[in-house]
Amino acid sequence: MIITTTPSVEGRRIVDYKGIVFGEVISGVNFVRDFAAGLSNFFGGRSSAYEEELCKARNQALYELDQRAQGIGANAVVGVDIDYEVLGSDNGMLMVTASGTAVVVQ
Repeated sequence: MIITTTPSVEGRRIVDYKGIVFGEVISGVNFVRDFAAGLSNFFGGRSSAYEEELCKARNQALYELDQRAQGIGANAVVGVDIDYEVLGSDNGMLMVTASGTAVVVQ
């Protein structure tokens, strides 16, 4: 599966548009990660705990996007956009959404 942020795939021709596909992940961040991130904020530096969670959620969203595109007969997804949002009353949830157009390329 080719997944790209560009509107086309260089050297390949789009022969069919299957539709818009999405991959969504909502991930909770637990107390230990919050505590570790708080220490990083206090002492300075990067929060590897949050970075790991963000990377994991993004990869899961792209995997879900891939699976949905395959499910409707596509072999590529073009114009991919990834959005991030913090949810919940205490901002304890991370939502990552990947969207793009499922296509068939030759």
